[in-house]
Amino acid sequence: MAFNLLNKDIDTLTCPALVVFSKSSSQKDKLAKVTHSEIHKALLPSLEEKTISGKHQETVVFREFSFKGFRHVIVVGLGKENEITHESVRQSMASAYEAIKALNVTEAAVHFDGITAGKKDAADFAKATAEGLILTSYVFNELMSGKKETKEINVHVVSKMGNDKAVKAAFNEGAILGSVVNFSRRLGDLPGNLMTPTILADSAVEGAKGIANLKVTVWDKARIKKEKMGGLLGVSNGSDQEPRFIIMEYKGAAASKKPVCFVGKGLTFDCGGISIKPGAGMEEMKYDMCGGANVIGTLLAIAKLKLKVNAVGLVASTENLINGSATKPGDVHTARNGKTFEVNNTDAEGRLILADALSYATELQPQMIVDAATLTGAMVIALGNTHTGYFTRNSALKTKVEKAAVESGEWVWNMPLTDFHVKDMKGTYADLSNISSGKGAGSATAAAFLEQFVGEGIPWAHFDIAGTGWAVGNRLPYCPKKGASGAMIRTFVEIAKQYT
Repeated sequence: MAFNLLNKDIDTLTCPALVVFSKSSSQKDKLAKVTHSEIHKALLPSLEEKTISGKHQETVVFREFSFKGFRHVIVVGLGKENEITHESVRQSMASAYEAIKALNVTEAAVHFDGITAGKKDAADFAKATAEGLILTSYVFNELMSGKKETKEINVHVVSKMGNDKAVKAAFNEGAILGSVVNFSRRLGDLPGNLMTPTILADSAVEGAKGIANLKVTVWDKARIKKEKMGGLLGVSNGSDQEPRFIIMEYKGAAASKKPVCFVGKGLTFDCGGISIKPGAGMEEMKYDMCGGANVIGTLLAIAKLKLKVNAVGLVASTENLINGSATKPGDVHTARNGKTFEVNNTDAEGRLILADALSYATELQPQMIVDAATLTGAMVIALGNTHTGYFTRNSALKTKVEKAAVESGEWVWNMPLTDFHVKDMKGTYADLSNISSGKGAGSATAAAFLEQFVGEGIPWAHFDIAGTGWAVGNRLPYCPKKGASGAMIRTFVEIAKQYT
């Protein structure tokens, strides 16, 4: 898809399709309003018949409507005027894009001024418009031998405020975020044989090419061993594929300013190891690297947006498979910070590779650390695929996370982390066990394990995206139905902004 922001009067354009919007009334018996006044008058019969109700995401297509220079007209519902948010705009743009695509046209115009008449919300809605259109345009079909060439659709977002500095900047930011999220989605959607730790590292290097002040360093197995990353090395021993440790460094502020650090789990495929997973649904374990993919996307976005912050992204990447060298239940490994852990379940491997990454992050003495991981099935049971659960004991960072999530439109939920959870992770023959000694609270005890590898006094938050990393399209129309979502990239960028 190609799209742009045009500073024009919508009525001066000629285009195969025009998208306008409708808003429902807060008064029960009052008709909905179409945001283009002339089209509103022309569609009064449809409004009176309630064919157009203004309900959020309602899509009504009028083929061969022949309004001025437009052949077809699409009316997309925004809901009640006082309830329109940047997230509802993002979702409505998904409906608009799908309707444009269904018309089989190559060009369309979107009447942006119909969404908001004033400048108050214009920048936020412009950003959401760009995000919604680009995110919805994502399709992963490159592995289909008989795939049809995707027809490029040119979408013009038309506004009389198109030359406003704040609106233009917000629109461009939305375009960057949307494209970066799609980049990370593709990494998640590629199957395990085409997305190994080496390919993930190479993808990070390739994605960073040409971006100012962004450097990518990749450690191979020999270097990982030399750096005493026993968790990452131990998990990787069951695979013929070598592990990789990816370091992305962005310098956007003075060298004296401490960085913000993002850590991601990059399990490119996880069968569970000797504690093997059930066969049903195991193919989805290619998505076990979405935390790592989304950290890569976060660093790309921060660098492309030229935020005035120093940021580091760390991704520990391996497969978790079974061979004669695989870690056995009961084996003990030593993490980079010297702490030992018993591997009492080889399917609780993500926390082991994150332990080394968090230890390394601590050595950088950052302003804060956040990590993202598809870590526990318990989180899926607790929150489903609507909210990302996060854990932190730092109240200031909690405030930043909540503010960032409001700005991004992504839903998060603060989960409990206590000393009781830490106690549950004590080992019998080593400092720690990688699974809890008690029942329940599987996500909290996993977070408690990770906490042992974060330096004292460093603000830290753990995001468990097991429920939101993929297959959220039934909730968010701008996400693929089954594919990777790119969860938390937008929120992580908003967190980084708070440290500029």
